[in-house]
Amino acid sequence: MLRLVLDTNTALSGLLWNGPPARLISAARNQDIELYCSEPLLEELRAVIQREKFVNRLASYNLDAEDLFIGYAALCQIVEPRPIPRTSHDPDDDAVLATALAARAHLIATGDRKHLLILRQFEGIPIVTAAQAVALMDDM
Repeated sequence: MLRLVLDTNTALSGLLWNGPPARLISAARNQDIELYCSEPLLEELRAVIQREKFVNRLASYNLDAEDLFIGYAALCQIVEPRPIPRTSHDPDDDAVLATALAARAHLIATGDRKHLLILRQFEGIPIVTAAQAVALMDDM
């Protein structure tokens, strides 16, 4: 089964909009893939999902930020990442990489072209867009 780590923006996109990230989250709900997360990634998601700019989107779906967060966290298998050498320009992105390493993930899905996608891989774990992850999932 595909073991996948989503960065925070990809997870949030999948929770609030349609498209490839939503397909990945749906696949996790259907137990077609395994999502992995860590406390640092969950803390970041909890903070981001409560930002003012998402209030209307949540309200349009009649969703509560905390309930949505809890539902996502329940989909994930939680791992304890170990510190890694600074790899990205953004410490939050290093948390994604460390989580994927701890999870022995098959893929990292992100839309972060500036910091993560340019790496292409980390310790043998491919870093792909959500659309690429969906295509790989569909091929399995």
